[in-house]
Amino acid sequence: MQLKRIQEYFGQYQSYLKSRPAQTERLPIWESQRVFQDNWDMDAEDWPGMYDRSLQNSTTKRLWKREAYEPKRMMLELMRMQLDFTRHMFIDLFNEEKSLEGRAGRFVYYCDMLLQEYKDNNPRSIDNNHYHDDNYQMVSLYLAFRYPDRYAYYEADAFRSMLEKLGSTQLPETNDLERYAKVTQTLYKMMAKEEGLLGLHQKRLQAGLHYTEESRLVVWDFCKFVVG
Repeated sequence: MQLKRIQEYFGQYQSYLKSRPAQTERLPIWESQRVFQDNWDMDAEDWPGMYDRSLQNSTTKRLWKREAYEPKRMMLELMRMQLDFTRHMFIDLFNEEKSLEGRAGRFVYYCDMLLQEYKDNNPRSIDNNHYHDDNYQMVSLYLAFRYPDRYAYYEADAFRSMLEKLGSTQLPETNDLERYAKVTQTLYKMMAKEEGLLGLHQKRLQAGLHYTEESRLVVWDFCKFVVG
């Protein structure tokens, strides 16, 4: 990435943050992050119920439910089938002592295993995907909601396009959560040094509705702005 291009886009992003569209666009994800933080409990007795309560939003469900994309519903099906194993999957995913790539890969592998079991138990079901391997979007959402100050929501195509516009000559050819996490941390630190930038972002958030503490989702928002 080229410093000059990054700073140019930071300037444009600051102008965007002052605009009317910025007061509504993409903000629902911060509400869902707050809901997750308020409800997630690894020790909950009603594990599927806790998971369901943790993924809620008052205006949109697009992060986990849209046409041909229902990862939340399918995870609930897997939880009802293998409660303890799915709990273990999330414990492993959220274990920061292990590599991000390994955790994400195992989570998807476990989902694949459970999906096959689900299909064996429900031969008439038309469900043939758990959706957690779709560019790792849902896996990154879990991580971003669980650790707001470490991870951001990941969209592979947007990440690649952003790198290209920021002058990177080494573009990822496949999913690369590790690199995205590193780039996210770097850009956030640079944002923090840009006078007024994070303050403008914070002004968009409503206490009690959105997650208002330190969150790397602002880098995802910047990525979406850059890509346009």
